[in-house]
Amino acid sequence: MGLFTKKQFDFIGIGDITNDAFIRVKEANISCDEQNKKCQICLNFADKIAYDHVTVVKGVGNASNASVCAHRLGLSSSIVANVGDDENGLACVETLKNEGVGTEFIKIQKGRETNYNYLILYEEERTILSKHREYDYKLPNIGSPKFVYFSSLGEDTIDYHNEIANYIEKHPEINFVFQPGTFQIKLGYEPLKKIYQLSKLFFCNKMEAKRILETEEDNITELLKMMYNRGPKIVVITDAINGAYSYDGNEVWKIPMYPDPKPPIDRTGAGDAFSATFTSAIALGKTIKEALMWGPINSMSVVQYVGARRGLLTREALEKYLAEAPLFYKPERFL
Repeated sequence: MGLFTKKQFDFIGIGDITNDAFIRVKEANISCDEQNKKCQICLNFADKIAYDHVTVVKGVGNASNASVCAHRLGLSSSIVANVGDDENGLACVETLKNEGVGTEFIKIQKGRETNYNYLILYEEERTILSKHREYDYKLPNIGSPKFVYFSSLGEDTIDYHNEIANYIEKHPEINFVFQPGTFQIKLGYEPLKKIYQLSKLFFCNKMEAKRILETEEDNITELLKMMYNRGPKIVVITDAINGAYSYDGNEVWKIPMYPDPKPPIDRTGAGDAFSATFTSAIALGKTIKEALMWGPINSMSVVQYVGARRGLLTREALEKYLAEAPLFYKPERFL
């Protein structure tokens, strides 16, 4: 495992992978602040809580979802990740193989457990109980893929971040993409400065951008510019129902949400789907405006199913949605 092969991939994801157990509860109370921004899910303490069903989705995570997305859209893809030598780890590897994603860079760590998340589903939202296991992280020789998509890792991985940054710096031909996960967002900009500066594509949502930049700035254009000034060549920030925005140092473009055909079932993976689809479109030679039109379509599809992978579209299916898009669905210059 982890040995370099002669095959050069179009797309390689780097990040932790996990198995997700979705538990849909029947009854809960939602309590929000006056601005309706910070909400809490409330369950009766020390009570027996009824649930409807459990769905287990194997081999997921930001980088894993992105690699599956890229493959379905026509790119050769692989993933650099770590799993334990338990049943859950073997399930992750087998699932990704079945999805057509290369697994030669997955390291099976003896005596370690594989990441496993529990997600409480209520209405269309989910609350994640997450734990990143500790692994011996080391970057294998991945060659020179066209795109490297870097995302969520657990804590105590700063040295691994630096190793990845050094590899990318030595291989400027690689298009480096950064979609930070929870821990990376919590770290902020300065500890990962080199990662940001090497990024040719960068993705986050509006709330995450404010956390990373440590600002109360609410104007999306200013946030795009502030993030761009940190180093990424193309910055994309999503803003929930308000759509998504891109900035390349010259122009800001906005795309609305693609309309849901029916109410969302689960929003898990919607952001991953957007970012990976945008990246895949660029890898396939599309323009920023075309990539902006691709991204929301896969996000729309993903939220129609439980889990982050089932709704990911093939290129043929995505282009069918694009051909049937309503007239308002087009990028508009925002600046």
